[in-house]
Amino acid sequence: MERTGEEKVHHRPVPLPPVQELAAAKGAGDDVPARYVARRAHDDPDATAAAAPVPVIDLGCLCQTTAASGGEESAAGEAARLRSALQSWGLFLVTNHGIEASLMDAVMEASREFFRQPLEEKRKHTNLVDGEHFQLEGYGNDRVASEDQVLDWCDRLYLKVEPQEERNLALWPTCLRDVLHEFTKECTRVKDRLLPEMAKLLELDDDYFVNQLGDKADTHARFNYYPPCPRPDLAFGLKPHSDATFISLLMVDNSVGGLQVLRDGVWYDVPARLHTLLINLGDQMEIMSNGIFKSPVHRVVTNAEKERLSVVLFYSVDPEREIQPAGKLIDENHPPLYKKVKVKEYVAGLYEHFSQGKMVIETAKI
Repeated sequence: MERTGEEKVHHRPVPLPPVQELAAAKGAGDDVPARYVARRAHDDPDATAAAAPVPVIDLGCLCQTTAASGGEESAAGEAARLRSALQSWGLFLVTNHGIEASLMDAVMEASREFFRQPLEEKRKHTNLVDGEHFQLEGYGNDRVASEDQVLDWCDRLYLKVEPQEERNLALWPTCLRDVLHEFTKECTRVKDRLLPEMAKLLELDDDYFVNQLGDKADTHARFNYYPPCPRPDLAFGLKPHSDATFISLLMVDNSVGGLQVLRDGVWYDVPARLHTLLINLGDQMEIMSNGIFKSPVHRVVTNAEKERLSVVLFYSVDPEREIQPAGKLIDENHPPLYKKVKVKEYVAGLYEHFSQGKMVIETAKI
């Protein structure tokens, strides 16, 4: 889930991260603290969700144009799979992306190293200014808007990585600095290869989406740590939501599942593969494609025995820009389905809607 903007708000009493709060709840036994109870067991009868047949895209093949080696035919097949993914699931897996496996492993290991530090060390990178004013970046909970807000069973570290001149390196843990810089460069390269291929599927100019992002587009890295939860039937790692951003690149712990996607009223498990990226579309892409491409509702479920880690890079349009459905996609038979919205205001609306379990994209629909 994306959080953008530089908003600071008065923060109510700060709940401890799940691991520490559970340890502090003496006598809790197999229960979870009340602040994390999001559902009852009978509310979600499908405890074992079916695996989603998420398409796997070979990025190298997708971008081929050399007819002599059969490249055009292979690329056409990959493009067809990509179109199916974007119009149905709103997410897909990417192989042959060019990011070295050693770099991906280094990012995951550095992330694990950070979250395994004592709480006092992690709080040196806190997202609370003067101990009470919430800011986007840093370590801690997401914004807590009220005392009765249900919290997610998740610790997180959130850092702005692009534009580079806007990085707050004081909040970057030493163990992550070098690998995050390199990983950001590589993920941005992947994103820049994908966007023209996605524009082609809509018969837009190849550089349409790249130009829409703007020179001051935001990129944020989110590191999620989901500790073992004694009652997975009661607590979510992340509540159901769609991302308010443009597109995200996700790397997950391949040994522990948990990410689920909603389609036609059914929750499906999203597969995790070693050294494979998961690409997830956000609301901004759905709006600009006039609903042709989908921003999927997804959530993270908890695990009673195993911890889980994920690293996400969220790409968002310049917050000062306005977005709307692409003009070439609108005609008398295809009216606009979404209003023009200012990115900064749209993302700001995410806070309230997410805390209430609502979808902010509903506010943009005509």
